[in-house]
Amino acid sequence: MASTIHVDIVSAEGEIFSGPAEMVFVPASQGELGIAPRHAPLLTLIKAGEVRVKTAEGEQSIFVGGGALEVQPKKVTILADTAVRAKDLDEAAALAAKQRAEEALAGKIDKIEQAEALAELARAAAQLRLIERLRKGLKH
Repeated sequence: MASTIHVDIVSAEGEIFSGPAEMVFVPASQGELGIAPRHAPLLTLIKAGEVRVKTAEGEQSIFVGGGALEVQPKKVTILADTAVRAKDLDEAAALAAKQRAEEALAGKIDKIEQAEALAELARAAAQLRLIERLRKGLKH
């Protein structure tokens, strides 16, 4: 039996995943992290992107809109701003959000509105990349 680590992925909407995993891949602020059982303790911010949880049954993809990651030797906790199972992502909504953010950036806005628009653009782009990766994966 493979060694596992307990993973909890939660957002304000509720728990999206809880269970054992053989490996977890997380889009950390400084690059993607691979977390295996008995990983050294770690606390870091995560950016919008795909969290991949490798379990005995296969791999699950979850989109997170940013948040925080805590790693302990036997437990991984992801506190996400937003979290959606990859299969439940709405491409039309992501495209609309991307367009709204681009329009906001093209207009005259203050620095706070610009930061919010850039963050929205990053989330939408990350969702669209994940949707495209899943689409390519399903064609093979």
